[in-house]
Amino acid sequence: MSGDKEMTLRKILVAILVFGMVASLSACGRKGALEPPPDSTYPRQYPTQ
Repeated sequence: MSGDKEMTLRKILVAILVFGMVASLSACGRKGALEPPPDSTYPRQYPTQ
């Protein structure tokens, strides 16, 4: 009986770890096109020397 509990606990722990890694990867990045902020002058031409 102790082996079954240990196996179940291990499966739950692995599931939580996998979910945490997938959730952290899905939160990275932006899906839409980047838009400059309002009143932005970027990119601007700098004087040449």
